Amino acid sequence: MANNTIPIGNAPCSWGTLEFEGMQGDRIEYDQMLNELAETGYTGTELGDWGFMPTDPAVLGQTLAGRNLEMLGAYVGVRLSDPQAHAAGEANALKIARLIAATAKAVNREAKPFLVLAADNGVDPARTQNAGRITPDMSLSPAAWRTYASGAERIARRVREETGLRTVFHHHCAGFVETPDEIARLLELTDPDLLGLVFDTGHFAFGAGPDGCEQVLEALDRFADRIWYIHFKDCQPEVAAQARAEQWGYFEAIRQGLFSELGQGCVDFPAVLAWLHARNYSGYILVEQDVLPGMGAPKESARRNREYLRSIGL
Repeated sequence: MANNTIPIGNAPCSWGTLEFEGMQGDRIEYDQMLNELAETGYTGTELGDWGFMPTDPAVLGQTLAGRNLEMLGAYVGVRLSDPQAHAAGEANALKIARLIAATAKAVNREAKPFLVLAADNGVDPARTQNAGRITPDMSLSPAAWRTYASGAERIARRVREETGLRTVFHHHCAGFVETPDEIARLLELTDPDLLGLVFDTGHFAFGAGPDGCEQVLEALDRFADRIWYIHFKDCQPEVAAQARAEQWGYFEAIRQGLFSELGQGCVDFPAVLAWLHARNYSGYILVEQDVLPGMGAPKESARRNREYLRSIGL
């Protein structure tokens, strides 16, 4: 019997709506995406790119309420390594946080969405080309780490002050916080009351290196005190190995199916679910299966992903 204490959402990226520059062509429109998300058994969504969904909270709230969906959060990429970009990043984060906070209020939900903060992933050439095989010499300098962390704290603080929303940081391949040690470094440098972590199983599995899947439970334990939210994403080990062997860049790895349907990769989701239950996690699990616009059949993948989760008790 399914355990319904942990609700399940899905995200626009599973329908080919990615935050990266130049990736907006040929994507599925939001009304179709939300219809398919609801029809395949999910009860929440994230916002996606600004402008993908309506930006009037009353309209967006009505759009979600009509499908019995929750607004779970919004991904915001900021060039945290550049202090000159922090002010613009803060302004953009506040704009988005105001929208999702007002939308959640409009649909009369008790749960508050998260501001999902990340770097401007996919921009730095070295990090993008070497995703999945990052070495310590590719990491930020000590001074750059301080800049990065202070930017993250600044944004999280303003978002909390102005909207009451909490901010979680999204470790992410093709960005400066990808490896386990980089995740740990950012958390060491930031206030645990101010900035949490959204743990993404697929990004961790690829970013941690060849034995990344075997490290997922260890990482959950390592970062347990900071994990406020979780993304379920799988990682296809053969594609990951080929990406490393042939030195594919991040986008080529995605194009080749790096992030597979749940249960088709190497992440041990039953073990992750057991970990969440053991810690009385009661927030949402957000399913993500990053695809490029036009790839695959998103609705059928979403349906199979939901069926897989039911098969393991969700």
